[in-house]
Amino acid sequence: MTESEKAEGRCGWCGTTDALYVDYHDTEWGVPEYDARALWEKLVLDGMQAGLAWITILRKRDGIRAAFDGFDPDKIAAYTDADVERLLGDTRIIRSRAKIVATIESARLFIQMRDSGEDFTAWIWSFVGGTPIQNQWGDYREAPTQTEQSQALSKALKKRGFKFVGPVIVYAFMQAVGMVNDHQTTCFRHKETGGV
Repeated sequence: MTESEKAEGRCGWCGTTDALYVDYHDTEWGVPEYDARALWEKLVLDGMQAGLAWITILRKRDGIRAAFDGFDPDKIAAYTDADVERLLGDTRIIRSRAKIVATIESARLFIQMRDSGEDFTAWIWSFVGGTPIQNQWGDYREAPTQTEQSQALSKALKKRGFKFVGPVIVYAFMQAVGMVNDHQTTCFRHKETGGV
């Protein structure tokens, strides 16, 4: 498939001019993710996006990863008030006290689940029965902003103490980690990520 054929069929939301956005669409978005730490990182990043455009997070992602010790939950869980202040001064990240504190708390919750023998991956994926939901949207705008599954996962995350996990944010997370395949059917990635 030529680049022009890809561009013609690619999901309309990613556009064609920002190489970072196009690469994210073509290589990451909608690919089923089963690594617990990677799922947790993506959940945190989607929470950081609240009120912002996803491209803002993509542009800052490397800086956010560096500032947060490569998203090592054990290191983040040990952060102190001094680390919060350090992060508030770091221009590479989204400098929101609430989002920084939520990330630290999220790391502690992730570790709590892990140390109690709960598999974060299995738990997250249980909300779609362990298998990606294959949608058939002719246009990306047909996809919902939330579903029964994202509402249930959002409610369960909130009950555990996670923040910035409303049902719309959670649905964006589910799309990104391939729990649902919302590539439009005309997109070359629809079939590549499991669509028929």
